Amino acid sequence: MVQVKRMNESFFAQILKEFNVSGELIRSRQEEKQGLLDEFDQECKRFFFGKISQKSLVSSVKKTNTELQRLDKDTREAISKARRAGEKGLRLVSAQAPVGYRATLSGISGGTSGKKKKKKAAKKKRKAAKKRR
Repeated sequence: MVQVKRMNESFFAQILKEFNVSGELIRSRQEEKQGLLDEFDQECKRFFFGKISQKSLVSSVKKTNTELQRLDKDTREAISKARRAGEKGLRLVSAQAPVGYRATLSGISGGTSGKKKKKKAAKKKRKAAKKRR
């Protein structure tokens, strides 16, 4: 009996979940960064109107910059995780290339994947190259 290659669906679902989590993490870090920038903008306005001192603004600048660097680092890591998950998923899906079969009066024929044909063609080329020498 002919068997068709099947994809490991649970592994694919796990990859999709990992990809989705990375995307949500990126979005949440971006929102957190926007909130931090808005908060710092308010601090600058308060300084401009004389409600806080320059010393407290300097302190706020240092705190804001370290927090921005942390958020950027987290975002880059999440992007990297999403990229790896996407590549894993693409490899899994690409391995599902269809194998050609034909129904004939004598039964089913075919079943050789493209890889086997490519390997046979490569062997023939190597043999032909050796004969020429």
